Amino acid sequence: MGAAMRRIHVGNALSAFGLGFTVPYLYVYVAQVRGLGSVTAGLVLAVFAVAALIALPFAGRAIVRRGPLPVLLVALVTAALGAMSLGLSASAGTVLASAAALGAGQAVMQPALATMIVDCSTTETRSRAFAMQFFLQNLGLGVGGLIGGHLVDTTSASSFTLLFAIEALMFLVLTAVMATVRVPRAPRIEAAPGQTGGGSWKQLLGNKAMVQLCVLGFVLFFACYGQFESGLSAYGVEAVGISTSALGTALAANTLMIVVAQFLVLKFVERRKRSRVIASVGLIWAVAWAVAGYAGLGHGSQTMATAAFISTYALFGLGEAMLSPTLAPLVADLAPTGLAGQYNSAFALVKQLALAVGPAVGGPLGASLHGPYIVAFLLFSLGITGLAVRLGRQLTDVQNQPSLARSRVVRQGGAPADAVVAAEA
Repeated sequence: MGAAMRRIHVGNALSAFGLGFTVPYLYVYVAQVRGLGSVTAGLVLAVFAVAALIALPFAGRAIVRRGPLPVLLVALVTAALGAMSLGLSASAGTVLASAAALGAGQAVMQPALATMIVDCSTTETRSRAFAMQFFLQNLGLGVGGLIGGHLVDTTSASSFTLLFAIEALMFLVLTAVMATVRVPRAPRIEAAPGQTGGGSWKQLLGNKAMVQLCVLGFVLFFACYGQFESGLSAYGVEAVGISTSALGTALAANTLMIVVAQFLVLKFVERRKRSRVIASVGLIWAVAWAVAGYAGLGHGSQTMATAAFISTYALFGLGEAMLSPTLAPLVADLAPTGLAGQYNSAFALVKQLALAVGPAVGGPLGASLHGPYIVAFLLFSLGITGLAVRLGRQLTDVQNQPSLARSRVVRQGGAPADAVVAAEA
């Protein structure tokens, strides 16, 4: 790991640490501490999503034209200003404006950092680099949330101002750290037929493999991340009857599974076809939804139901650990030379859209229609498996299994080894 990659990983950890300070307490801060009510608090959460959806298409083009580092620095300063302003805001207008700045800056960080990881890694090291990024993000969020929970006082607005000030400081420290990074230009693996240069969205939409990956990504984020703090938690409270402390334990089990399993599954993932890894995640999540169904719809004891519900979150964490070294490197390898930023932004846009739609659909279902909710998302998980198998047919051999580039042997399609050697050059 070079000096540039080390700084990038430090940046990922710092940004996640800062976000962990405030995100879990944002609703309480707006609705109760500032006394602006639940409607304004809900609008703040919506503004985060809308700001991301507006900013990301422009971010992709900016990364392609200016490079990821200048875009990242602007995003960090914007997020720092938004965080500090949010901590000082007392009216609905200023709170919403501050949330828009923080949401846009936070959203643009993702593709910018991902593109920097791509440029500082090779095909052989990229999966491990993104696995490290995901590991540090979860660790930072967990530690930040834990410390932030001990600092907040719902009777004191100044305690929240301190939290947002710390978050802003983390972004500014990260700005200073990232300003020292010198990003090299990394080589790309061979492009699939029809993948040529050009930065237009029309060209991206003409890349069948990327379009299928975006559809698959939407279903992945909709059926997992979009349910964690909405539909699945509502289902746990209403159908399973778990306490809020047990729900916190379930979220902790998810994070713990990621931290423990991330590098244990990495070697397994690196030696397998990416499409089959994603298909396996769909099956694991289908089992997770079946376990959740047992927890809420079975007739066991409350202890068994709570244990099963916590296991659901742990199984989701196992799938997440398998996806982190798979999805982001695949997006990078599908991008023509120089367009990784645009492709990363497009995939981040799909993720934000799924995270916006997921709670709106899953929340009401999980709270009231318990059986249909479980069946629907179990089927979504099986759909992930089907979409992953279909995606595998659109990928080149090396895109689907980068380890083939190291062995210089392409076993499928009869392509000569020279093609892979040329791809590595």
